[in-house]
Amino acid sequence: MHERLRYTKDFLMRLVITFFGVSSILITFAIVFVLFRESIPFFRHVNLGEFFFGREWTPLFATKKYGILPLVSGTFLITTIALGVALPIGLTLSIFLSEFAHHKIKEYIKPFLEFLAAIPTVVYGYFALLFLTPLLKKFFPQIQGFNALSPGITIGIMILPYVISLSEDVMRAVPQSLREAAYALGASKLYTALTVVLPAAFSGISSAYILGISRAIGETMVVSIAAGMMPQLTFNPFEPIQTMTAYVVQVALGDVPYGTPEFATIFAVGLTLFIITLIFNTAAFLLKERVVQKF
Repeated sequence: MHERLRYTKDFLMRLVITFFGVSSILITFAIVFVLFRESIPFFRHVNLGEFFFGREWTPLFATKKYGILPLVSGTFLITTIALGVALPIGLTLSIFLSEFAHHKIKEYIKPFLEFLAAIPTVVYGYFALLFLTPLLKKFFPQIQGFNALSPGITIGIMILPYVISLSEDVMRAVPQSLREAAYALGASKLYTALTVVLPAAFSGISSAYILGISRAIGETMVVSIAAGMMPQLTFNPFEPIQTMTAYVVQVALGDVPYGTPEFATIFAVGLTLFIITLIFNTAAFLLKERVVQKF
């Protein structure tokens, strides 16, 4: 009786796990299907060369141009600034928390990081617009009211909890025997952290930063509020820009009629964003496999 009950429970659990696993795959395929299906009318109206290599994006203007490069450049400019903030600070704090910090210090830092992760993104957006931008104006008078630098720094701060938490967990998972072997050879704690622990945990750390990149690329509210919604092909962080996600928000507000090429642009932009994210995730997977084989 007990054996049959246990078998039934195991069977039901496998069934539930299989159902949710298959559901996640089907949902992903459904999203991709919708993006492709809704993008077809747009690409019947606009050729691929103009879309991917055009330098002007004005589908909502009287003179319509459909070159997505301004949106792509704005997205990568914001992401680069965010990584410039999150990479050194996140890596330094991860090493400190994993290798040097006393457990009492961790008790103070961990809740602070969780608090940063819990702040709504709209609050971060107004923090960038109303606090960080005026502060940056004191150091860079040429910076405009809407710009790429302020939201980029803010997104870098916003993704810090994800990067630090994941990186620290990976470093703590490195076998203690590797540290002890380095100490036995006379290595200092800092040298061991940088030359033994960090390389051993590199695959997990790179995955954490790939997650941070995906989070920065997909951020919507901060760039919608503080970046200016002005699609222009520029790499100047002091000027206003527009990202792909911010453009989707702009069109989704309801001012553009459904079924028009202008409305279909949000699906074409979404498909492009999906492809970019897929490339990053594939690169992260290949990098992880190479590092795993190396170690």
